[in-house]
Amino acid sequence: MKEINLYVDDLRDCPEGFFIARNINQALNYFDNYSINILSLDHDLGADAEGNLLPTGYDFVKIFCEQGLRANKIYLHTDNGVGRENMFHTLKGAQKRGFIDDDIKIFHYSITKNKYSG
Repeated sequence: MKEINLYVDDLRDCPEGFFIARNINQALNYFDNYSINILSLDHDLGADAEGNLLPTGYDFVKIFCEQGLRANKIYLHTDNGVGRENMFHTLKGAQKRGFIDDDIKIFHYSITKNKYSG
């Protein structure tokens, strides 16, 4: 299976060397079809046409842990401090309990510069 880097974010520009998923359904589709080397996650993933919040990066992290998905490295590029803490501690806790591989490297910060082109 081809290995890629995946950037999950609804607004930011996709960094060079990454594929972009604008929502968790797109992200899960990449996990179904590729091996993921680097996963970079945002927390807030936008709202629908009626203003209802869409599932977040934290919702994705819960699915990631429940399904025992795999990425070699996970970075959290979100600006949402509470969301970052929730995602980080959920990933670390799942790792400690054996729900996800213990050799996944989990980072509390971004590997790329956050950029918006508008």
